[in-house]
Amino acid sequence: MIGIVDYNMGNLRSVYNAFEKIGKKVDIVKDAKRLREYDKIILPGDGAFGDAMKSLEATGMKEAVLDFSASDKPLLGICLGMQLLFDKSYEFGETKGLGLIPGEVVEFDKRKFKTRLKVPHMGWNEIFIQKQSPLLKGVSDETYLYFVHSFHATCSDCYIVGKTTYGYEFPSVVQKDNIFGFQPHPEKSHDNGLKILKNFIEL
Repeated sequence: MIGIVDYNMGNLRSVYNAFEKIGKKVDIVKDAKRLREYDKIILPGDGAFGDAMKSLEATGMKEAVLDFSASDKPLLGICLGMQLLFDKSYEFGETKGLGLIPGEVVEFDKRKFKTRLKVPHMGWNEIFIQKQSPLLKGVSDETYLYFVHSFHATCSDCYIVGKTTYGYEFPSVVQKDNIFGFQPHPEKSHDNGLKILKNFIEL
């Protein structure tokens, strides 16, 4: 069974609909106590990092997600959900994250851009695969996926599965053991994104 964590942030329905499209029934889980019943969970999200952490704490989902992560069962964070996996973010001040992957979340530094680019980074962009991961089985290097974000992760290369260039390189796919993170939206990335979600089902 796959559960989508409901902590009062956006993007739940599009993830749910993507799994429905590939014929997999998933549950939207509002009760933190039920999270342990699932074989795999997804932490989606659109919005601000600080608001997301407050909501996770208020709903009891923070501890439930941390407990789940210790079970060695697969956990996938998408977009904001990926950013929450890290130690902290500097969005609207400094906020502690879940601390499941060592690293930080920072705003795009326009001073590093060689050409004028808009932030948020929005639209289709490539992922450059750095190492193999079961979630990228059958996904070609330089595959285009759909992005919408103003902040990005920074972390050690040992956790980076894929990078993307927008002004400069940043980690777009990460993994630490059973914890996976995608900055782009697989559920909005057509066939290539659906392939990633199918790979998650097969873990």
